[in-house]
Amino acid sequence: MPKKKQISQELGLNDQTPREIVAELDKYIVGQDDAKKSVAIALRNRWRSHKLPEEMRDDVIPKNILMIGSTGVGKTEIARRLARLVKAPFIKVEATKFTEVGYVGRDVESIIRDLVQTAVRMVRKQRTEEVKEKAAANAIERLLDVLVPEPKRSQNPLGKLFGNADNDAPVADEDNNKKPGREFIRKRLESGKLEEQIIELEVADHAKPMVGMFSGSSLEGMGDNLQDMVSSLMPKRMRKRKVTVANARKILEQEEAEKLIDMEEVSETAVELAERSGIVFLDEIDKVAVKGSSSGPDVSREGVQRDILPIVEGSTVMTKYGPVKTDYILFIAAGAFHTAKPSDLIPELQGRFPIRVELKSLLKADFEKILTEPQNALLKQYKALLQTEGLALDFRADAIEHIAELAEHVNEQSEDIGARRLHTLLEKLLEQISFEAPDMVRDGKTEIIIDAAYVDERLKEIAKNRDLSQFIL
Repeated sequence: MPKKKQISQELGLNDQTPREIVAELDKYIVGQDDAKKSVAIALRNRWRSHKLPEEMRDDVIPKNILMIGSTGVGKTEIARRLARLVKAPFIKVEATKFTEVGYVGRDVESIIRDLVQTAVRMVRKQRTEEVKEKAAANAIERLLDVLVPEPKRSQNPLGKLFGNADNDAPVADEDNNKKPGREFIRKRLESGKLEEQIIELEVADHAKPMVGMFSGSSLEGMGDNLQDMVSSLMPKRMRKRKVTVANARKILEQEEAEKLIDMEEVSETAVELAERSGIVFLDEIDKVAVKGSSSGPDVSREGVQRDILPIVEGSTVMTKYGPVKTDYILFIAAGAFHTAKPSDLIPELQGRFPIRVELKSLLKADFEKILTEPQNALLKQYKALLQTEGLALDFRADAIEHIAELAEHVNEQSEDIGARRLHTLLEKLLEQISFEAPDMVRDGKTEIIIDAAYVDERLKEIAKNRDLSQFIL
């Protein structure tokens, strides 16, 4: 039991300080310091709550966050990077995918089922790492059984008829693992000399999942359980595959690891991990907000809010791994709120997101940083793509400044779509170069300089003609 607690905490907690978390997010996201700080504090509070005495810990619930800002300013990107950063079960879902109970579609309880599934994968991966060496050793023995098979024992037909075949057969060598031929092959295996040899391996035939079965509403969980029940009742079918020794080693290591892992203990740990450390990012929350009183499809949207409410408040959701309490799961919601306002959400749901963060619209200086500073920034991506053809792109400082200025201008003149505007502008800017790159290299041209004049020439129509800019995303 202590071991389970220790591993659960190790997986569910981030040791980074808020400043370190913000520094990590800064590598990929420009600006939006308030949102980064809120997320960093929420993660650190998770760590702090686990250090509290047992009697106080249960009373400390996470403070959910609502991020408000135009599309393309970094809300979803924060979620993506956070998912890679945290050691806790994390899922990102879009509120628009869910419907009220009674409508065709996914019910909101599937959010928690998906979260627990993520936790199971995390714990299972860790357990696999723990038994990796033992599984590798067992896989080697199974490989040797294939490469150095046991000689078939002769049988006395009369003995078989009278049931004493075992007595007539010669006694097998008990210490089979130490046979000279087996040891010779073992050395060749360890030295990697047999990796490309083709062998015939008997493996379990995993049936494909029945996609779509019981996919409607709350029956989807029932479909999963029924499928698991049927697969557990049916005997495993085996089939023979011809694979290289290298691939056979991987297959056998995976099979041996599964034998060594206690899946019941994995499920228990995963449920505890999801309950205490799970994080759910609810994107597009504004799309289920209902502006004023309306009827028709909006009834379903308000119903989604009512269904989300008990999960955010704290309830128990049944999953195939057992009941999961949602009281201590951290919810981070985000939305552009162009047509709706946060106050259009039902009051009970508003009250469950006490931390509100407004993300600022991006300006020229932000666009310049987005183009150059983050790891794998946009300009670095385009340079790398064309470098595969042997063509080097050189973006001058005045070109970068001009692209950023145009992005800000077009966002002001038409819809503000934030950093996504840069994708469109750069595609338009480099369209001709991308098309002609192979021909340029063939003709001996290996470098292209992109300056403000070139940017102006390629993008002047977008900047001048407002009607045209409306057709650009």
